Amino acid sequence: MPHSFGYRARTRHMFARDFRKHGRLNQTTYLRSIKIGDYVDVVGNGSIQKGMPHKFYHGKTGKVWNITPRAIGVIINKPIGNRIMAKKIHVRIEHCRPSRCQEDFKKRVRENQAVRVANKSRPKDQQLPLPAVRQPESGIPAHTVKTSQTTVELLQPQAHISFYV
Repeated sequence: MPHSFGYRARTRHMFARDFRKHGRLNQTTYLRSIKIGDYVDVVGNGSIQKGMPHKFYHGKTGKVWNITPRAIGVIINKPIGNRIMAKKIHVRIEHCRPSRCQEDFKKRVRENQAVRVANKSRPKDQQLPLPAVRQPESGIPAHTVKTSQTTVELLQPQAHISFYV
């Protein structure tokens, strides 16, 4: 463990740019529309030092609560001792990207809403059931393995072969 405890200590790989991804940022980084209430992923970009988040917040997802000309205010939950506190931080727009954490949820909401709209035009006895709580996918159902259709394989470690004598 080193004896340095600076703000960016032990972030050599965390804030390093990817291979062949150095240089200026794309314009899409600055042209994205982010509104209050959206979820964003805080990912520190090593090529922009201004407005960089602390290493703890790198990779965390939070909700936008404030927008300033060059930065975004994000609420991120942080475990402190035996409780979780909502921390408000400001991060420049280069270090944020829209989160995909609600894509599946919003898709299910749209599907459920489509079923509700379809049910309004149907009689009571012909209505489609609303999708219930999601269930995990089950494995392969029980079946009997026929030995006439398969072959038995003997699994054992290979014998050691020494290439260098």
